[in-house]
Amino acid sequence: MSPNHDDSPKDQAAKPAKGKAAARRQARSLAMQALYQWHIAGQPLNEIEAQFRVDNDFSKVDGAYFHEILHGVPRQKSEIDEDFRSFLDRPLDEIDPVELAILRLSTYELRNRHDVPYRVVINEGIELAKVFGATDGHKFVNGILDKLAPRLRAAEVRGGKR
Repeated sequence: MSPNHDDSPKDQAAKPAKGKAAARRQARSLAMQALYQWHIAGQPLNEIEAQFRVDNDFSKVDGAYFHEILHGVPRQKSEIDEDFRSFLDRPLDEIDPVELAILRLSTYELRNRHDVPYRVVINEGIELAKVFGATDGHKFVNGILDKLAPRLRAAEVRGGKR
C-alpha cells in the first residue's frame, strides 16, 4: 500500500507533530496498514506485528500504542463496527478496506482512549485517509467520525473541549 501524496498547499501547511504526538502518529499509520493487512489477508496478528516491527524503523514509533491498536481493534471489532454502522450510506462489506481500517482505528480510540481528545482522533483519521485513502475518502471518514464522536464522547463534545 503506497500513500497518495497530494502536494497541495493545504497539505504542506499541516504542522509536523513532535515528540509523543509524532510517535503516536507513526503508530497510527503503521497500525492502520497492519489492520488493512489483517482484514485483507487474514494473517494472525502476532505474525503481522512481527513483520511490521522487522520491516519498519520503530525508533520513532510508540510501539506500545501500535500494539494496543493492532490487538484492540480485532478484539472489539463487532462492537466497533456496530458503533458506526448506522452512519454508513452502504453496507459494511462495500466500504473501501483502507477507509474501514481507519474507521475501526479511530472508533477504537474514541471508545477506549479518553486521554486523546476527540478532535485529535478525528483529525488523525482524516489525515490517514488523505494519505492512504481514495480521492475523497477523507470526506467520508470525516463525515462518519463527526457523527460518531457525539455518541461516544457526548460530555467532551458538549463541553467543547479541544
